[in-house]
Amino acid sequence: MIPGGGQPNMQQLLQQAQKMQQDLANAQEELARTEVEGQAGGGLVRATVSGSGELRGLVIDPKAVDPEDTETLADLVVAAVQAANENAQALQQQKLGPLTQGLGGGSGIPGLPF
Repeated sequence: MIPGGGQPNMQQLLQQAQKMQQDLANAQEELARTEVEGQAGGGLVRATVSGSGELRGLVIDPKAVDPEDTETLADLVVAAVQAANENAQALQQQKLGPLTQGLGGGSGIPGLPF
């Protein structure tokens, strides 16, 4: 067999895979530290989540609190959390998307949200 006869250099492939794994871990750590916000009711309810989707905070304007209508407040909370999670997913795509393309597009890779 001829040295390098079309066969990939396993050491080089291993180094590339290790670098991609480290880059991915770094991006995931950055996402966990980054916070994004979502809101509902024109800002009456604001939810803050980490870039990885963990709920970190919830602010409810007193104007949104009506003891006779807690259902609307609950709907606003759900909507704000959903909006924050959508923003977190967009951030994940921005940070992790380029890294996962080198891993076959990200589909089927455990631990990735897309």
